[in-house]
Amino acid sequence: MPLEEMYKKINEHEEYITKVLSRLIEIPTVVPPGEKYEDCANYLRDLLKEYGWEVQVIKVPIEYAEKYIPKYKDYPRYIVLARLKGEAEKPILHFNGHYDVVPPGTGWTITDPFKPKIIDGKVYGRGATDMKGGIASILLTAKMLAEGRLSYQGTVEISFTPDEEIGGECGVGYIVNEGIVKPDYCIIAEPSGVENIWFGHKGLVWFDIIVKGKAAHGSTPWLGVNAFEKMVEVAQALIKELKPKVESKISKYDYIYPEGKKATMNIGGEVHGGAKVNVVPDYYSFSIDRRVIPEETVGEAEKEVIEFINNLKKKIPGLNVEVKIRTRMKPCLTDPSSKICQVTSKACKEIIGKEPKLTVCIGGLDMRYYAYKGIETIVYGPGVLGIAHMSNEYIEVKDILTVSKVYLKTLHELLK
Repeated sequence: MPLEEMYKKINEHEEYITKVLSRLIEIPTVVPPGEKYEDCANYLRDLLKEYGWEVQVIKVPIEYAEKYIPKYKDYPRYIVLARLKGEAEKPILHFNGHYDVVPPGTGWTITDPFKPKIIDGKVYGRGATDMKGGIASILLTAKMLAEGRLSYQGTVEISFTPDEEIGGECGVGYIVNEGIVKPDYCIIAEPSGVENIWFGHKGLVWFDIIVKGKAAHGSTPWLGVNAFEKMVEVAQALIKELKPKVESKISKYDYIYPEGKKATMNIGGEVHGGAKVNVVPDYYSFSIDRRVIPEETVGEAEKEVIEFINNLKKKIPGLNVEVKIRTRMKPCLTDPSSKICQVTSKACKEIIGKEPKLTVCIGGLDMRYYAYKGIETIVYGPGVLGIAHMSNEYIEVKDILTVSKVYLKTLHELLK
């Protein structure tokens, strides 16, 4: 079937894909801890089988989960992996979407977060934008590809994975690092928006700054060492001296927001300590979320904070402070002149009628697992920028259809 006819067929499937997305939202795949994963995986498996794809559901071994997510190891992790071969084995184009969602939170006024509501072409519910809407685009592409008998050289591969919202080690991390998938190209359906293609993302280092004091009765504070007061001195020095230095580092790449070009340091996202109002606190800690631009390394960002704290110890009398690194993630990039970037960009322009923006994502994504292995990887998917993780999350169905057309055009050009 010619592409133009397939595009028309996609438009005819608006009601169908709305129902599929609504069903996906109804399955509350909340992480942490990782609920209803099997239900969602089975639903996705059955759909792909119905379309005529070769499908398997992979259960992540419990010992693997215990290594990476010991807190949630008793909640099984399932990965849906599907393939549709063309006229050759290679190259392999891989589509990925994560089916886990963050907890619903409060403030929902339009609908219950897991009872999707359709209003004026928009589907409301938790995960609509991040990223069950992207999964819907992949599914619609899969259906059209099987039904339309589009000729292509190579293999099209799909994975639906859990745990992106908690790091992805037992989702994409598992299938990539264990060599279960080895594609040549990868498109992740995270909500970039129909006019944007992400070809990389920032890295991060999360620190805990732990300040220790000496406990005493609140009525005799001179007998103790107030850890809170010492913590305030440390935080103040970081804000006044190190933060401006960090944020003076500017990336050469484009970002959705102009402010995104900076390296950033968010101080105090978490603060812990104190025992009681009438006790001199002997312990306080606060977090630092340091975002790393592609021109930096994670090691440089770590060293910068550690050296700054060590120098503070010499300046502040009686300061007992320790730095712990909670997690780290290297930045990743796919060359914007690469084949996957250029072909998808051209396909996008043809479908939406304008040149898409090629930018780096400010946050962290599962794309790093593919990119670290040298796989040409981009992020392009439907969704509303800024609405992910918020109450009254929604997606426009027309964007799901648009992205599916871009996927088909990209596939046609990459695998011809």
